[in-house]
Amino acid sequence: EYSGKDLSVFEEATKERFIPWIIETSDGADRAALVTLLDAYDEDVQDKETRVVLRFHPAIAPFKVGVLPLSKKPELMGVAKDIAADLRTRFFTDYDESQSIGKRYRRQDEIGTPFCVTVDFQTLEDQAVTIRDRDSLMQERVPIAGLAERLTERLNAPWSPESARAVKSERAS
Repeated sequence: EYSGKDLSVFEEATKERFIPWIIETSDGADRAALVTLLDAYDEDVQDKETRVVLRFHPAIAPFKVGVLPLSKKPELMGVAKDIAADLRTRFFTDYDESQSIGKRYRRQDEIGTPFCVTVDFQTLEDQAVTIRDRDSLMQERVPIAGLAERLTERLNAPWSPESARAVKSERAS
């Protein structure tokens, strides 16, 4: 009616005129993946520096854990590689020893890794490592012997994008 043209069609079989209409829905894995990425993408700005974070739900994060030796000292790297090998039997685990620890944390944040395990010089003395949370940046010292169990608890804990962003806004204020 708005175009001023007759858009109706005559159907020979029924001898009726009607206006055709089609609802075309479109769906696909690519759109779902894009929405997931857009929803997870976040920029955390502090002190004029931007930290890019993919706040994936831990269940869909490509890597659940990143293992990072504090430095390239052979004794730290050996322990870190052993821990990474052990964790790989339970979780998708990334091992990274290149560049500074801060840059490695940033890389893990950018790929959405929920937790980083840092092996430091104290580890050699107390057989404990530090777990860093991607969203809160809080750190927790955990014995190596109970590390996999603690990570399982943390990965299975209730999580929502709102809670992850709430942690971010609490830090900003």
